[in-house]
Amino acid sequence: MLTALQQSMIAFIADEIRRARVVANQTQDAFGRAANFSATHVSSVENGTRTLTRQYVKGADRALATGGLFERMLIKLSLESEPSWLREWIEIERKAETLRWYEYALIPALLQTEAYARAVFASTGVLSADEITTRVTARMERKDLLSSEKPPQLVAVLDEGLLHRPIGGPEVMRDQLMHLTKVVAEMSHVRLQIVPTSVGAYAGLTGPFVVATLPGGENLAFLDNYLKGVVVQDPSDVVSMGKAWEVVRSEALPHQQSSKLILEAAEQWT
Repeated sequence: MLTALQQSMIAFIADEIRRARVVANQTQDAFGRAANFSATHVSSVENGTRTLTRQYVKGADRALATGGLFERMLIKLSLESEPSWLREWIEIERKAETLRWYEYALIPALLQTEAYARAVFASTGVLSADEITTRVTARMERKDLLSSEKPPQLVAVLDEGLLHRPIGGPEVMRDQLMHLTKVVAEMSHVRLQIVPTSVGAYAGLTGPFVVATLPGGENLAFLDNYLKGVVVQDPSDVVSMGKAWEVVRSEALPHQQSSKLILEAAEQWT
């Protein structure tokens, strides 16, 4: 569940959208047509009987020509649901043109299903039920980046072992892997490559990392660990991580073969 403060902020955003609609002299019907929602839906959001969603907020920005103001407010609220050390990286992630991502134990955050993410957060043993729900909600919002108007190119290299690690049980794993196949089939800007277990020891086994390329060509990187993640900005360190990513990628199967391997793994989770 969302905290009382987060619920209050969501109600505030919904009320500000209503105020902006009134100031713009738009009826609920006219506003709804421009935002691609029915007048009944608009009324329900405004009186608090229907949840404020990301799609509604995006529609409101479009109808009111705000330049994305309300969506940015909602994004800020979502960021507050994440640990403080992760917020800096998420901001970088949103600006990136390219993300080169390597994982050997877990599916990358941007590609996780809700059930898989919940199982991951629950496995820590230190989060309450409400904290887990808040983290999962924030992660699902974070995934919207890949379906945005200008999504980054995501190239992820994954160790084959994570396809067979029972996170959340067979049904969760099957749904998660089928989700991966669906994403790569429908999103041309997402590419997955798998490092087969037959490779044995290779550079990636030292830990996961991400290298982001920002507009203008600047590269930044992210290292994750049990305590907290670290944004790497030192140019020489980022270059070294870029080289490490290329070495890891050289061990991976091509995209098409990797997709086939993911599908085969999914079918085994029955």
